[in-house]
Amino acid sequence: MHLNAFLYGCGHHSAAWRHPDSRVEDLGDISYYEELAQLAERGKFDAVFFADGHSVRDPAGAGTWFLEPITALSAMARATTHIGLVTTVSSTFYTPFHAARMLASLDHISGGRAGWNVVTSMFDAEARNHGMDVIPAREERYARAEEFVDTALALWDSWDADALTLDRSRHYADPAKVHSIDHDGKHFRVDGPLTVPRSPQGRPVLFQAGASGPGRDLAAKYAEAIYAVAYDLVAAQSYYNDVKARIRHAGRDSATVGIMPGLVTYIGSTMDEARRKKAELDELLPTEQSLAMLSTFTGQDCAAWELDAPVPSLPPAAEFAGPQGRYETILRIIEKDAPTVRELLGTLAAGGGHATMIGTPESIADEMQSWIGRGADGFNLMCPRYPDSLEDFVDQVVPILQRRGIFRADYTASTLRGHLAG
Repeated sequence: MHLNAFLYGCGHHSAAWRHPDSRVEDLGDISYYEELAQLAERGKFDAVFFADGHSVRDPAGAGTWFLEPITALSAMARATTHIGLVTTVSSTFYTPFHAARMLASLDHISGGRAGWNVVTSMFDAEARNHGMDVIPAREERYARAEEFVDTALALWDSWDADALTLDRSRHYADPAKVHSIDHDGKHFRVDGPLTVPRSPQGRPVLFQAGASGPGRDLAAKYAEAIYAVAYDLVAAQSYYNDVKARIRHAGRDSATVGIMPGLVTYIGSTMDEARRKKAELDELLPTEQSLAMLSTFTGQDCAAWELDAPVPSLPPAAEFAGPQGRYETILRIIEKDAPTVRELLGTLAAGGGHATMIGTPESIADEMQSWIGRGADGFNLMCPRYPDSLEDFVDQVVPILQRRGIFRADYTASTLRGHLAG
């Protein structure tokens, strides 16, 4: 089993920052993130992961973006020794040379622990911060992304592994082993070579999180690990089987590409205690705004719904005219968990369409294990509250997974690629 910790402000529950014990005052303090990375490393996780965004969505809701991720991960590399360091870099807003240079530098700084989650971005508000009126159409974004990745890969390969000679009497590097790439494509003109010599991994590990058809094809062609969205095992199996087939169709060994759905956990010594932890956060949600968002997701007027009553009956997905993915996920949550309205709002606030497991360490380990090899090769842990939820997982669930022999007892490799291969 592979495990990543998806670091996100005070936690993935949108009310986490409101909790009296939250670390909201520390979101601009690098030591906060260093502590989280050290905690995940104590749990022998493969990597920590930062998403990134290029616009401020709602200043009233704290904790979405703060420090620029590669800058933060460079500092975190100095505070850790083994854990991988993965971040999103947008192929729509960066250039291949810029991205390749930053990621190769992180790979050097960390001793071979850098990873790149390839994304194309999606919001017009982000595009307007980069000189565009609107975000380009999906087809154009993914065509640019494919050329972007090819160009970055060529740049990382522009220095041979033994190019550096450091011969003080002759050459710093062998000129025959440093190559221009002479790329002249539809979206980019890049001569190369890269200004950064070959990094410890040769190239950072490529992650992808595409849910659409073009996104899945991009993942199948390039990704060494894939982040996924699946609320339950049925949804996970559908995605898993489809993407593994696309990987094989691309001529690659699907067994070497790990698929890691997002996972939100609430852990207690009893089921009641775990539910209380979720309820404690759910009660901090601003009710009016949360119900308004639910109205958008369901096409219903939810303003008068009673918070602690069961969710009213909703029409089948075939009768819903809005975005199908989120609506189908809401129907699955209702069918699987029979939540109250407040519980549904909290589940959506903490993970959206991602799997949510509530229970004892043993029951959560059981459920996670049931997914492995069927709908997942591991999980991208999305803790509802940092650092508490991560501490619960590291101290209580990880030892069970280790005793069962399905998660490493210690690191056996020094690079992120080595962790994923183990």
